[in-house]
Amino acid sequence: MIALRVVGGVFGVILLIGSYLQYRRRNVSRLSLIITWLIASVILILAVAPVVFNPVFDVFKFKKGTGGRLIGVLLFANVVVFFLLFRNMSSIDGASRSIRLLVEALSLQSFDRSQVDALPAGQRVVVILPAYNEAGNVGSVIHSMPGEVEGYPVVPLVIDDASEDETSDVARAAGALVARLPIRRGGGLALRVGYDIVLHLDAAVVVTMDADGQHVADEMPLLVKPILAGEADMVNGSRVLGEFQRESLIRHVGVHFFSWLVTLLTGSRVTDVSNGYRAIRADILKHLVLDQDQFWTSELLIEVMRHRLRIVEVPITIRARASGASKKPKTFKYASNFTKAIIRTWLR
Repeated sequence: MIALRVVGGVFGVILLIGSYLQYRRRNVSRLSLIITWLIASVILILAVAPVVFNPVFDVFKFKKGTGGRLIGVLLFANVVVFFLLFRNMSSIDGASRSIRLLVEALSLQSFDRSQVDALPAGQRVVVILPAYNEAGNVGSVIHSMPGEVEGYPVVPLVIDDASEDETSDVARAAGALVARLPIRRGGGLALRVGYDIVLHLDAAVVVTMDADGQHVADEMPLLVKPILAGEADMVNGSRVLGEFQRESLIRHVGVHFFSWLVTLLTGSRVTDVSNGYRAIRADILKHLVLDQDQFWTSELLIEVMRHRLRIVEVPITIRARASGASKKPKTFKYASNFTKAIIRTWLR
């Protein structure tokens, strides 16, 4: 017991000194310093003069010499740890949301709206392409798009996720509208910026597709026609119903697993939740709540299901990327983060 008190006392002193030094370097706030000092003070009192807490122990009937008081200290410590963890998670969530909103606002502010003046009058089909370091692919993807679908002109909109190459320049040269994020935040945030811009473009239908050449632009009418015909609010492209080049056995299994998971959670059957080639009615975008910076494909699908909108799946083709390296994280990290995105969206 004496050894435990010595260790606790040393830890309390280290906590006091360490937090003060962190505060001097402005790495922690004054509130965090006060909370840390309170905890360190309690630890020191327990180590040096635990009798001070006898009245508290007596209230909870933790008797001396039975180990009950040690259990009581551990219990109170766990309560404090959970409180601090909750506070820390809340602070992180708040900071992350502020950063997301700031990046979105800066991206929208930097969008050159004079690009819109040259567009044909009337409603249109806008194709959003989130892109990061896709200078070698984005131009050919834009050139491969049909000029119109069912009489509606097709307008490509590239959202450059702070690329380090000439993605924006290549996209502009190919005839696309371009917006650029000031820092890299992921395809989900890039997509939200695209949706915000679309709300001012008089779009009838919004299509999302990859900028790496994996999606076949000639299949775009399959996604758009059911919406224009009033048969669907959203059309999801499915590689499972169509064709795709398998990347690996694990990713192939993952496509089926995640689709099964979303089907189980929502009660609505879907065969491909991780494919980004899809179309949605433009007027319902303002009603959707989206906050995933990455792994956004499942979030959008679940959010549309939450609003009980009509979803249709059509077969599409997924090809190997035309050039360059995939931006997806390693397989198991990707699976873990994708699962968390599904659960978080379903729970909110």
